[in-house]
Amino acid sequence: MRELGRRLAKLLRAGDLVMLSGELGAGKTTLTRGLGEGLGVRGAVTSPTFVIARVHPSLSDGPPLVHVDAYRLAGGLDEMEDLDLDVSLPDSVIVVEWGEGRVEELTEDRLQLVIHRAVGDTTDEVRHVTLTGLGTRWAEAGLATLTA
Repeated sequence: MRELGRRLAKLLRAGDLVMLSGELGAGKTTLTRGLGEGLGVRGAVTSPTFVIARVHPSLSDGPPLVHVDAYRLAGGLDEMEDLDLDVSLPDSVIVVEWGEGRVEELTEDRLQLVIHRAVGDTTDEVRHVTLTGLGTRWAEAGLATLTA
């Protein structure tokens, strides 16, 4: 998952919204850690479950990474508005764990990743990831290169 994040980071740019879905332990934060490494941001990328959101500034001239965990948020975009994601979006890469049904209204252009893992078999650490690019931004973004 971490390596997928590093590879995906090469396709990301300021203004991108990435939504991550999957059961607990599927690898959402691990993937985001790889994104942070690939984007070259400051600070350790850890789960922001209790602080809801963390901003990781770029160590170079790239966009900052805004990492949001919406797991504890019950309301949709109304509750998310307090985070000012709409203000951060044009200049940042925003990654939202558990964002389905909460952040879609931010932009028509978003990348949705659904992570599946074998449940019950603790020896099988294989994940299957479904990537869906929505909007014109992702029509020609080269997502097929991630499966190579």
